[in-house]
Amino acid sequence: MTMRKAGVMGWPVAHSLSPKLHGYWLKKYGIEGEYLALEVNPEEFAGKLAALQANGFAGVNLTLPHKELVMSMLADMDSDAQEAGMANTIVIRSDGSFYGMNTDSYGFIENIRGSIPQKNKAVVLGAGGAARAACYALAKEGFKHIVVVNRSLERAQNVAAAFGGTAVAWEDRARTLEGADVLANATSLGMTGKQTLEIDLAWLPVSALVTDLVYAPLVTPLLKDARDRGNRIVDGLGMLLHQAVPGFEAWFGVRPVVDSGLRHAVLGGGMIC
Repeated sequence: MTMRKAGVMGWPVAHSLSPKLHGYWLKKYGIEGEYLALEVNPEEFAGKLAALQANGFAGVNLTLPHKELVMSMLADMDSDAQEAGMANTIVIRSDGSFYGMNTDSYGFIENIRGSIPQKNKAVVLGAGGAARAACYALAKEGFKHIVVVNRSLERAQNVAAAFGGTAVAWEDRARTLEGADVLANATSLGMTGKQTLEIDLAWLPVSALVTDLVYAPLVTPLLKDARDRGNRIVDGLGMLLHQAVPGFEAWFGVRPVVDSGLRHAVLGGGMIC
């Protein structure tokens, strides 16, 4: 039987935890397969993607900066990719065409679903691809009010308009937390090596859920501050784990389970049998 291959394309991609994640599942389910990190610059992206099938690939995940670049290359896509305007998972069909999926939205909402107190108001910090995925998931989940806060108000307005939300200027970010049920940081602020996210949580109800799409460090300064004041927190690693489920199923034919063993393996603890 031919070994099936998949991977993650990005620029850069060396930091990706996806090879550990999919490697755990391949071993757990006894699948003859391989998942590789593929560092591809934007200028070579189209050619490298087109060559995948000939090299035995069933598909790939995409990370920055390829999620939006791929849209014009897709023969078809799922409704989540169409609505969110980005695809992070590609399935190569037997005729060589590309089918795009947005599994980031699925991963985001699955990661927090059990911790959501109410579905009234959500505040999303950021206006990039991660923020779009989060806003789409929250809108689909039934949140009545979605507020998008970004340093560029114009970008915030574009994202908010796409999902029936409201845009707020960055300098007003603290006050807009009043009455929020969910606060989601979809910026890189707080990530290892990046600037700290500075935000006063005084307006945020203690009942609110705070989640950070960043997972390095696992407990960001935002999550630590929220936890210290009594808010429930959810780290960003679970989003990565859950978003991988649909792609793995499409490529390798088994729907995997996100469990503590997977989390342990991805964090560096190895396989738990």
